[in-house]
Amino acid sequence: MHTFSRRAAALVAASLLATACGGDADAGDPTAQGAVDEGATGTSDEPAAEAADEPATEDDGEAGGGPSGSLDGAGATFPTPVFEEWIFDYAEVNPGASINYQSIGSGGGIEQFLSQTVDFGSSERVLSEDDLQLAADERGCDPIEIPVVFGAVTIAYDEPELEELVLSGEVIADIFERRITMWNDPAIAELNPDAELPEKELIPVHRSDGSGTTSVFTKYLDADTDTWTLGEGTEVQWPSGTVGGEGNEGVSAGITQNDGGIGYINQAYALELGLQTASVINEDGNAVQPTLEATSAALATIDIPDDFRFDILGVGGDGYPIAGTNWIFAWECGYDVQTADLLKDFWTWAVENGDDLALELGYAPLDESVKPDVRAAIERINSQN
Repeated sequence: MHTFSRRAAALVAASLLATACGGDADAGDPTAQGAVDEGATGTSDEPAAEAADEPATEDDGEAGGGPSGSLDGAGATFPTPVFEEWIFDYAEVNPGASINYQSIGSGGGIEQFLSQTVDFGSSERVLSEDDLQLAADERGCDPIEIPVVFGAVTIAYDEPELEELVLSGEVIADIFERRITMWNDPAIAELNPDAELPEKELIPVHRSDGSGTTSVFTKYLDADTDTWTLGEGTEVQWPSGTVGGEGNEGVSAGITQNDGGIGYINQAYALELGLQTASVINEDGNAVQPTLEATSAALATIDIPDDFRFDILGVGGDGYPIAGTNWIFAWECGYDVQTADLLKDFWTWAVENGDDLALELGYAPLDESVKPDVRAAIERINSQN
């Protein structure tokens, strides 16, 4: 039983009420952008709580079980669809476990992890050097950064009459910095000579919360283009005339709510909501759609270091160029035995049993060659107690 379809629809419906058009408003104004405090859970944590609280089936007692207890996690919306499914399926094989994941954005997840208000955090960027030092000082041991899944960041839109769209990094940068403001701009027309581009305004939709998806998107533009001026990170200062939405859900809603909307969202949301996605020209000049195969091809271009701190940049060949990694964060010390056992059991189960669900939702799972090192990293949880 998979649940993302109805949850995504509910989340996007709710986000339609909250997403605000930026117009000429100051893009840095959290009120104008519809942003909330990263530490607040709002309604975004309800799907994870719902998954954890699903009633046990009659077969639960025969399913084997495992460590009991509860876990609280928080962070990126990027992996929420697959995290929810993993939590749901894990509860069926281990009914004694209750796992709540708050989908509040990478910035909020890092903040809550470092403040030690959750058992694990989640983000599409690794912890900064300052974060690592703060973590060690506050906890008395090192945090562990563990990659668990990969995905494409798509450039999504909702223009049924426009069947295909090709964009370059430079054009994407110009759209989101408002140097290109019309769908039929000559720079877009040059990349799409056979398309009938609509004569209407482009409405760029971006994340209004601290976001790992934003980090992946802006890091790509910062590295790939000479025209991007906003820098890279989980938050940047967006220009006026853009729209802010909280989470991938809010950006998805902003795209569909605003005529001419175009935004960056995780592939799972684009697939589930039926949004169109642009092909993006990669390092070798190939226009590539954000398919699962193209994401996997992007991963094949990188070497994953022992500390798991890396970016996916400079993608060529058949690879889609805007791809990101989701890391979870845990601690080498400070958990009680029950919590540590459950953390290790759940994430080991997800790494060993979650590939099919990840693939079904459009994520690229870990390569088999990396899994032994990832499982070893999971075993480091609480190892310094």
